[in-house]
Amino acid sequence: MLAINKQSGLLSVPGRLPEKKDSIQLRAQSLHPTALTVHRLDMETSGVIVMALGEEMHRALSRLFQDRETQKTYLARVGGTINQQEGTIDLPLRCDWPNRPRQIVDHDLGKPAQTHWRVLNCGPDETLVELTPVTGRSHQLRVHMLSLGHPILGDSLYAPDELKKKVPHLQLHAHRLSFIHPATGKRIAFTAPCPF
Repeated sequence: MLAINKQSGLLSVPGRLPEKKDSIQLRAQSLHPTALTVHRLDMETSGVIVMALGEEMHRALSRLFQDRETQKTYLARVGGTINQQEGTIDLPLRCDWPNRPRQIVDHDLGKPAQTHWRVLNCGPDETLVELTPVTGRSHQLRVHMLSLGHPILGDSLYAPDELKKKVPHLQLHAHRLSFIHPATGKRIAFTAPCPF
């Protein structure tokens, strides 16, 4: 397998348009032709992403992600001061079809989504939080932090203009990924240093 520290602004897999071909997948396959995508990060999200080398490892890793047997930890800079130290957000999400790719909370039609959060550092107008998703819905961390009233800085889809412009890109980083190695049976963890 490969563990890659993805930069913000790079796609996980190629897009449909020619100018959207550059991606982690194509870059990895140029060096390792058997590299296969197992999971994705949003284009604007930085941090650790794992790819399988070969079909057998792809099946094994895909099963771990599908069965939620991976532990993921993200770091995010959010707007405002969070007064509590930790909590859990349990809000169902679905695609906001007229405004794709935006996601929205929908208690009737949304799919279950849970995120644990913990404050790491608090400033006068922003907070650094550790986010641990239980589920892996599209834009889950971004929408869940918005639902708390603390959008992620630099979020082009969900943050108000003053928080979008405060930083050059989304302040959401996949810091750590841990799981039981399918071949050795031992727990392994990959971390990517936080860029903010």
